[in-house]
Amino acid sequence: MKLKDKNVVITGGASGIGKIMSRIAHEKGAKNVVVWDLSVEDGDHQYHLDVTDLEAVKDVYARTKAAIGEVDILIQCAGIVRGNKPFSEQTEKDIRLTMEVNSIAPMQIGLLVLPDMLKRDSGCLCTVASAAGMLAMPKLSVYTASKWAAIGWSESMRIELQRQHSHVQVSTIAPYFINTGMFDGIHSKIFPILDPEKTAKKIIRAVERGKHFAGIPFPYHFIRLMQGIFPECIFDWLFGDVFGLYTVMDHFTGRKNNS
Repeated sequence: MKLKDKNVVITGGASGIGKIMSRIAHEKGAKNVVVWDLSVEDGDHQYHLDVTDLEAVKDVYARTKAAIGEVDILIQCAGIVRGNKPFSEQTEKDIRLTMEVNSIAPMQIGLLVLPDMLKRDSGCLCTVASAAGMLAMPKLSVYTASKWAAIGWSESMRIELQRQHSHVQVSTIAPYFINTGMFDGIHSKIFPILDPEKTAKKIIRAVERGKHFAGIPFPYHFIRLMQGIFPECIFDWLFGDVFGLYTVMDHFTGRKNNS
């Protein structure tokens, strides 16, 4: 779905790739670009919003429609990661918050927006998940679980809509770690940390080209295939030792204000 002359809403759009995508949407001629984010104040085309607060989401969605009309494209990229502790040291608070922001909120927002798109038989729901949603990673168990859930939901919804012969588009994006500060301190042995500008452009391109799934970088498309082909010990050796993906979180610091 082309962005030109469309109303675009981006959750988590005040920083990182969300902010970059907001700029790109403007450059591509979007009619309106609206940011929903916890770190902004209500103002012109932006709304202060905690995506885990369903009543607040309903209110902001209503105010957004009153201001710009129907939402044509929803890009959900609000997300959090809570440290690099093994699961045995996680807290109930961090588990709940991570799942609420990364998994439950996208579903609740999607449930709110999708019926209006179905009535028009037009629209796009884009979920920016993570490559961690396809590959189990030590010291990232809760984040990984939340992204597996997001991918599973988005992909299931896509199939449902296809079987209903709906023209509403669903795009699921699974990028590797992006250099936005969220994953500061990680050490990636083989795969380079993604450039925010290039990644944002690839996500927008996926939306405009109607891609149902985009792994970034492209080799991540083959993770599931390799899991099915290789015995567990070889898969763990290849991804854990050779590629070094099982130790990327060892020196994680994250954003200093990620509290």
